[in-house]
Amino acid sequence: MTDLFAGLADPRPAQETMAEGAVLLRGFFAAGEADVIAELRAIVAQAPFRHMVTPGGHTMSVAMTNCGSKGWVTDRRGYRYDSVDPESGHKWPAMPSSFRDLAERAAAQGGLSSFSPDACLVNRYVPGAKMSLHQDKDELDLGAPIVSVSLGLPATFMFGGLLRSDKPKRFRLAHGDIAVWGGPARLAFHGVAPLADGEHPVMGRQRINLTFRKVI
Repeated sequence: MTDLFAGLADPRPAQETMAEGAVLLRGFFAAGEADVIAELRAIVAQAPFRHMVTPGGHTMSVAMTNCGSKGWVTDRRGYRYDSVDPESGHKWPAMPSSFRDLAERAAAQGGLSSFSPDACLVNRYVPGAKMSLHQDKDELDLGAPIVSVSLGLPATFMFGGLLRSDKPKRFRLAHGDIAVWGGPARLAFHGVAPLADGEHPVMGRQRINLTFRKVI
């Protein structure tokens, strides 16, 4: 994997505060961490992306899969975590050590140490796909942070308050950026605006989001 930022001066601060308890780590995913990309491809080969359906019958524009001891799923029965992939009937792929290490280091850098994720949601955005404002609240352990890794095409990340009516701030997420939030920001509403078209030299015409959580 080549260094996408070699020779370029990045004007963005290395760390940016989104809210109390929420930070952006710019370019934290090192360009040399090709093992994460390789492991990601192996996970998708074992548990392919799929467009899940919400309890209300809406098919999500974002395709999803999971790795770890639990995987997040949604269907007509509701939102939940399950240890079994409903499409294959098998357990979700194990979380690679490279994934876990990246998430733990990012959480510690964001001031939220002792994070040990047991689930990783893998979201695939293609141009036009989006994620509406929502809270991550299906986890039993709300004391643990969320660590969200951006790969591929840039996206506009919307990060709001504890009420859906709170006007969200907008942040541009590029390949290698990681968002970490917990504490007073753990239940903040957040989402992703429709993805603009483009071609990333490593990930292609897509954005991949790795979202690490502590479920139990």
